[in-house]
Parts: sequence; structure tokens; C-alpha cells
Amino acid sequence: MIGCGIRTTGSPPGIGWKDMEVGVEVGQGRARYPMPRDLLVTLPLALCFIALRCVFERIIALPLSTRLGVKDRIWTEAPSIPRLEAFCKQNNPQPSQSELVGLARQYGLSQRQIQTWFRHRRNQQRPSNTRKFCEASWRFVFYLVAFTAGLASLIDTKWFWDTRECWNGYPKQPVAEAHYWYYIMELGFYLSLLLCVSVDVKRKDFKEQIVHHIATIFLIGFSYCANFLRVGTLVMLLHDSSDFFLESAKMFNYAGWRKACDILFVLFSVVFLVTRLVIFPGRMIFSTMVESLDYFDPFPGYFFLNALLLVLQALHIFWAYLILRMVHKFVFQGKVEKDERSDEESGDDDEEDDEEEWPEEGEDEGCWGRSEGKGAMNSKSASLADHCVLNNLTHRRSSNSPWPKAR
Repeated sequence: MIGCGIRTTGSPPGIGWKDMEVGVEVGQGRARYPMPRDLLVTLPLALCFIALRCVFERIIALPLSTRLGVKDRIWTEAPSIPRLEAFCKQNNPQPSQSELVGLARQYGLSQRQIQTWFRHRRNQQRPSNTRKFCEASWRFVFYLVAFTAGLASLIDTKWFWDTRECWNGYPKQPVAEAHYWYYIMELGFYLSLLLCVSVDVKRKDFKEQIVHHIATIFLIGFSYCANFLRVGTLVMLLHDSSDFFLESAKMFNYAGWRKACDILFVLFSVVFLVTRLVIFPGRMIFSTMVESLDYFDPFPGYFFLNALLLVLQALHIFWAYLILRMVHKFVFQGKVEKDERSDEESGDDDEEDDEEEWPEEGEDEGCWGRSEGKGAMNSKSASLADHCVLNNLTHRRSSNSPWPKAR
């Protein structure tokens, strides 16, 4: 029933599963028609991606981070206070003002001490630069390989140069093995990202990431079942073309290679703006909305596909606006003071001046003394991102902050 429903809404009227053969001879090789059961292989493939990622990060990414000079921050360790530890595990690790007042009264500490302890406790849970480098390097490798393989498999096709060929003979368009595996690998990879989202570096857009992964999986799966593979492969190729520039820029940012980071970010910005604001709406959306009507009449799958693509384009415009703001600040100010993109790590608001939160001379210091005060908070190294175009894109605080956070 599910398969029939997809075929009814995903293809023009009069076309059903019985009209779609499992295989068909094409030239010297053998191609297939897309069937929903083909997508079942993506789940074990996602598990294989997770296992491969663990091996890659341990054997390749970790030694590479050391070779490139990635350094981790050492945060001020919060004193051992079992009662606050219990509250942190059972409740919110970032208590509200009313909770701070209650804890101060309950444990005989000042609000400043309680607030400082929780801030240090949250900082201890921050992911290290090495961990973030490994995550970025894994995505960089996949996006680079996916883009290279996708380009190699599509550059000789007719629809790569003429988008009208995406609809010639639709929906009975056989799918080549290379394009089938391109689709399956992309879907399996995004499934692996969704399965790992709870253990990956959590950023401020954690919920948006989950929604994005689910929407991407749903879009790829629907376009496969509805046999929109030709235009779907082009859309995936466009997105992969800029993603590996972004991940490589993050890698060099964590390593402190500021010039390489800036160059890669500029390349990412150019490729992103051209592919997402020019090629994607000018060729992809125009083809799905206008050119496709020369080959079939509108049907539910046609409207659903275009609705998803328009939502995607709205996100492109939003991200392009933020990128252009960053580029403007970089060109006219020489730096980016604050990046409002969603790729900030969660809890960046904690990176404030801890110095003023410590007890003043003569105040009750409660369970800990001033030994972890100013001396422990002084740092010999500034944040690498302060002079990098990505700044808060990958981590950290505003460059206006007067107090370093690392030892």
C-alpha cells in the first residue's frame, strides 16, 4: 500500500509499479528502474559508514591533527562539590536566576560562586579542537569523494549539459549503476549523520540539524521512489561542490592555519553563492517547474518536489545573507567579529569573563579558595579564531572579549 501510494503521487497518472521493470538492457550494460525496496540497503550502509568513520578518525584524522598542530584548550576545572554535581546531572546544567538563588541559600554559597562553578562545569564538557577537527575531516573526505565520483559519473550524461534531458521519457527512465550507487551512498551517509547526531559536536542549531537531516533523507528517498534521479543527482552534485571547501576551512581553522582558512572560506563563499543562488534556481528549479511541463502534466509529485526545492532555496538565501555579512566584515574590517551562522558550538554564551565572577577580597569563598582565580585564568595563547574568517563559525567567543578562557 505504501509503495502504491508513492507511485500514485510520485508519477504521472496511469503509471504504476507493474509498468516499471526491475531491469532493462541499455546498450552494452544493464540498468534498473528505481524501486522502494532498493532503499533498504541504506540502513546497513549507514552502520558501515559509522564503523568506517571510527576507524578513519582514529587511524588518519587523529595523527593528522597532531601533525597540523591542532591544540586543545585546557579549561579551569570546577571544584568537586557532590551536591552541585547531583543537581547538574538531574536538572539543567545552566540554572536560571531563581535556581541560583535557591542553590545559594541551600548550600551557603554566594550566587557568584554558584554561577562560576556551573560555568566551569559546562566548559569541561566542551568538545576539544581535536574532536572537532576529526569530525570535520571525516565530512571533508566524504564530500570530496562524493563530489568527485558524482562529477565523473554525470559529466558524460546528456542531462548534465541539457536539463531538459532530465524529463525526456519520464518516468520510465532506467537508472545506471553508477547513479544508483551515488544516490544510495548519499542517503546512507545522511542516515549515519542522523544516527550519530547525539554523540557528534552539539551546536546551537542542534534541533535544526536534526530537522535538516530528516528533511534531506526524506527528499532523497522521495525523489528516488518517484524516479526524479536525473535532476536529483544534479542537485546533490551542486551541494557537494561547496561543502568540502567549508569542512576543509574548518580543519585549517582548528589547526591555526589562518591564511589557508581565509582562502578556503573565500573559495567556499564564491562556490556557494554561484551554485546556490545562480545555478540552482536558474537551472534546477527552472527545469523542475517549467521545462518538465513540456513532457507531462502537473501531478501531486510535481508540486511536492518543487515545494521541497523552494524551501531549500529559501535556506540558501538565508545562508547566503549571513555569508555575505561575514565577507563584508572581512573585506572592510579585516576580521569577523561575530558569525551568526548556525555552525557555532553550543554554549558559546558561556565564554564570558569568569574573572569578575570570583569572590572579591574579604568575601566568603565557600568550598573553594582563590587559588584558581586570576593566575589560573591567564593564558599565553589567544584564540585561533580571533583572526580567522570563520571565527565563531567553528568555535569560540567574540573577539571583543577582554579575558582569555584557556590556561
